[in-house]
Amino acid sequence: MKTEPAAGDNTFKTVKEVEAAARARMDKAVTGMQHEMASIRTGRASVSIFDNLRVDYYGTPTPLNQVANLHVPEPTLITIQPWDVSQIGAIEKAIRTSDLGLNPGNDGKLIRVPIPALTEERRKDIVKRVHNVAEEHRVTLRNARRDANEHLKKLMKDKASSEDEERRALDEIQKMTDGYITKVDGTSKVKEKEILEVK
Repeated sequence: MKTEPAAGDNTFKTVKEVEAAARARMDKAVTGMQHEMASIRTGRASVSIFDNLRVDYYGTPTPLNQVANLHVPEPTLITIQPWDVSQIGAIEKAIRTSDLGLNPGNDGKLIRVPIPALTEERRKDIVKRVHNVAEEHRVTLRNARRDANEHLKKLMKDKASSEDEERRALDEIQKMTDGYITKVDGTSKVKEKEILEVK
């Protein structure tokens, strides 16, 4: 996860600008988390587990979905059909060496990736990862709140806003932060339930 540049790089003229910038950063954090959560493996086959996988495509690390078609013909199987059959070896190697714990096989044209049932221990490891991802994004949200609050205080110090405006805006930023943290917690709980559900 990339850390946001400090919002100190911007000079805000109004309370509304500070609020809008904070909201944009928080939106980005929640969207980033949802994307990251989608790539965490559960016991069910989903092509999104390969979202972060790069294949060595003629020396260039390329996203898997840009070199092959991915399908889920059954709940426990993903098939990968490379557009260029000579890439089968590279794709298989990328899957084997990833941290997904998958064992692909191919028939010369198509790669089959069986999605094994998760062991209890593996489930717990994945849940820990979900918690870490959620916490990283909560920290990003709190950093956005902190930066926004600093900007609001600076606006008041520079007499660009009144005390009442500042107080209202600080409350608004806190409400916004609480709302986004609730979204993060909700996404995290749904993912955890998906992982712990024994098929």
